[in-house]
Amino acid sequence: MKLIIGNKNYSSWSLRGWLAAKQSGLHFEEITVPLMGEHWETQKQGEEFQPSSGKVPILWDGDNVIWDSLAIMEYLADKVGRDRYWPKDEAARGMARAMVAEMHSSYGELRSEMPMNVRSRVPLENLSEKAQSEVVRILQLWAEARARHGSSGPFLFGTFGAADIFYAPIVSRFITYGIGVPGFAQSYMQAIWEHDWMAQWIAAAEDEEWVIEQFETA
Repeated sequence: MKLIIGNKNYSSWSLRGWLAAKQSGLHFEEITVPLMGEHWETQKQGEEFQPSSGKVPILWDGDNVIWDSLAIMEYLADKVGRDRYWPKDEAARGMARAMVAEMHSSYGELRSEMPMNVRSRVPLENLSEKAQSEVVRILQLWAEARARHGSSGPFLFGTFGAADIFYAPIVSRFITYGIGVPGFAQSYMQAIWEHDWMAQWIAAAEDEEWVIEQFETA
C-alpha cells in the first residue's frame, strides 16, 4: 500500500489518514508531498492524484484507490477487522460512529480560526462566538464518551480507536492555541499527545522545513 499525505505540520486530514493506516497494522509506504509548494499545482495534476482531484490523503492499494480520511479508515477496517477501530459494545460503537461523522462534517469555524500548526504555540485572544460554541461541543462529546465508555483506558472509548484518530488534530489545535480545557480533557489530550504514533508525527512535523504563511498568521 502507498499513502500520500501533505505536510505533517499543517495537514489535519493527512494525520487522520496516517493514523488510520498505522492502526491497521499493515505495511504501507508513506509519501509526503508539500502542499502549496512551488511544484504543488503540477503535482496534484498527476495520475496518482487524479482520483481525488488533488486532495490528500489518498491511499493506493494495488489498483484500488481510496481518498478521504474516513473512507480510508473504513476501507482498512474492512481489510483487518472492524474491531480494530470501533468499540465492540453496541452503544459505544454507535456513539463513536456519530462522533466521527460529526467531526468529519462539522466545526467549520474552528477549522478556519484555528488551522492545524503542530510547531506553533499562539494563544488566541479572540475566538468567535461560533468557534467557542464548537469548542464547547467537542468538550461535551469528550466528557460523555469518557464517562460512559472510557473506563478501560485513557482514550475516548478506553482503547485507541477511530474516534481518537479523528479528534487527534483537535488535540493539536487546542495545544497550539492554548485553549483552556477541564482536567479530564487535559488528561485525554496528554494521552493522545504522548501516543507513540503521535510522537512520531510531531517529531516529523518539527523537522519539516516547509512553511505555509497563511497558516502561520491565525
